[in-house]
Amino acid sequence: MAEKPLHDQREIDEEEEEEVDEGGYKTVKDAVLFAIEVSQSMLQKPPASGSKKADRDNATSAALKCAYSLMQQRIISNPNDMMGIVLFGTEQSKFQGEDPNSRGGLAYPNIYLLADLDVPEAEDVKTLKTLVEDEEEAAKLLMPTSQPSVNLANLLFCANQIFTIKAPNFSSRRLFLVTDNDNPHSTNKDTRNSAAVRARDLYDLGVKVELFPISTAEHQFDRAAFYDDIIYDSTSSDPEAPAPMLSAAKPASSGDGITLLQSLLSSINSRATPRRALFSNLPLELGPGLRISVKGYILLKRQEPARSTYVYMQGEKPQLVEGKSTILAGDTAKAVETTEVRKAFSFGGEHITFTKEELAALRNFGDPVIRIIGFKPLSMLPIWATIKTSTFIYPSEEEYIGSTRVFSALQQKLLKSQRFALVWFIARRNAAPVLAALMPGAEETNEEGAQVWPPGMWIHPLPFADDIRRNPEMGDVVRAPDTLVDHMYEIVRSLQLPKAKYDPKKYPNPALQWHYRVLQAIALAEDMPESPEDHTIPRHKQIDKASLSLFILCSFYPRVGDMVIAWGQALEQEYATHAAQRRPGLPEPRAGTKRAAGDLASSGDVSAKKAKLDATASQGVGDEEMRRAWERQRLDKFLVADLKDWLHGKGMPATGKKVDLVDRVTEYFEQK
Repeated sequence: MAEKPLHDQREIDEEEEEEVDEGGYKTVKDAVLFAIEVSQSMLQKPPASGSKKADRDNATSAALKCAYSLMQQRIISNPNDMMGIVLFGTEQSKFQGEDPNSRGGLAYPNIYLLADLDVPEAEDVKTLKTLVEDEEEAAKLLMPTSQPSVNLANLLFCANQIFTIKAPNFSSRRLFLVTDNDNPHSTNKDTRNSAAVRARDLYDLGVKVELFPISTAEHQFDRAAFYDDIIYDSTSSDPEAPAPMLSAAKPASSGDGITLLQSLLSSINSRATPRRALFSNLPLELGPGLRISVKGYILLKRQEPARSTYVYMQGEKPQLVEGKSTILAGDTAKAVETTEVRKAFSFGGEHITFTKEELAALRNFGDPVIRIIGFKPLSMLPIWATIKTSTFIYPSEEEYIGSTRVFSALQQKLLKSQRFALVWFIARRNAAPVLAALMPGAEETNEEGAQVWPPGMWIHPLPFADDIRRNPEMGDVVRAPDTLVDHMYEIVRSLQLPKAKYDPKKYPNPALQWHYRVLQAIALAEDMPESPEDHTIPRHKQIDKASLSLFILCSFYPRVGDMVIAWGQALEQEYATHAAQRRPGLPEPRAGTKRAAGDLASSGDVSAKKAKLDATASQGVGDEEMRRAWERQRLDKFLVADLKDWLHGKGMPATGKKVDLVDRVTEYFEQK
């Protein structure tokens, strides 16, 4: 029977594995609702400054720009996720079709639903862009109410209704609250208690309230004044509860920095993506009878453009086209059902078939588990020993009480002793077992105190013996002696920049960004961009300045300059020694390779050289020599006669030009 395309076979394989434990691999849908306060303090502009990097946005505008940036990112990275924006404290009121002139009045006064919770569309992006860029339009809407403070209980109940109606079945629902008022109900105890009750209702609904506080030069945001009753901290019994923000965004007091917008962008981006569990409550076996439960997360995943679709344009309106695949018999071209076929594997020229039950038994290596085999120093783990993306794991109390303490003790001990655990890892039922390194990971925070990487452990898959390929033959490799390496180590260490490390957040994928920038320009009727914004292109002007700085550095710091000069002198000496040792025993050129002009000129007997060449060629080229030439992509160095003789020996056609002969030899080794 005719085989299905490769991508269809992969989809079938994935479906068979997903049928057993689908819950741990289902896609997590995320719904984010921004709640941005509009008040006199939030609309206060930063102090004037002549600096180009000065803050020019008030807190409300900065929050709207962050929401606009997140909306653009969501369209690129998570096109099926929902997002909405609600403003509270505004003079105008608007909520899901309410009529302000009705007899009952407004249910949510001073609350303006700018963008309802839904999958962002082009019109939503246009509206938000106009509000962000047009100050006149923003001034009409962003007018604070004359009331002393907005009832926060109304805002939380409003958010509850939005999430219940718009995203009832979403696994991740979050409310991003941006405000600078740390105690909105300081004089009204009943209103304060009402807000705490509404916050608890949201929490019971599964909605996480995440606070983005804003401090000013005159007032430091005090979370304990009110929001400790609204935002619930993470506990060992509830690991999914939102963690409190360690620091508040703060505008620059002098107006000389864009700290407010950068702080908000950094804080929101760090929590913009929901935690997506790869597996849940997987047992981590430390020894016989000692188990804890962990959850696994994918923190690093290559982002690719959304899958393209086909559109039928011949009807009254464009319609999406759905593709269907059919399995056909190879001899009769008759369509067959999937229940009528078996999966087969080729072995020894025969097709070995298996039923679905036999395949399941063949894949079964036991229940899902992470079993520790032993411990090794981290120095014994080579950098090349990786074949898949690492998985981040974190403790879970749902299956085994006390998992967090045991996990923390193991993580800290491995981190302190610089060791890793060798583990046997089966992610899910019917999954192939993996030999992996369980590596500790320390917590990382930025300068503002916000968490960059959480503390935990990483499952680093290791290759089996079958996964290792033979290294290519490198021939005579010239290696630098230890003295040169030691000299260069000192130079690099002396010129090392502070905190010099690769930060992926500074380098967006230029191809991906260009793809969606063009789509955005077409969808929003904007001007087409002229060229992609590529942050990976070297900054030549700064490099030139750095070269000048290096010259000045060598002038003012003779120690580094002397090391560079000493290394250059040592390099010349080592090269002279290497050349002197190699000159007496230079190898003779092989048959079929070009000789140097000097060698031809040194002998006048051309006929003798031709006879010697013919004699060497008559010996033929061996398989090993031909294979080495193919690996080094030097097949074109052989003579046509050598290539034809070798092809004749393999029973292959030997006609055509030299390019054709080289292609046949290449095809032979590729098939091998």
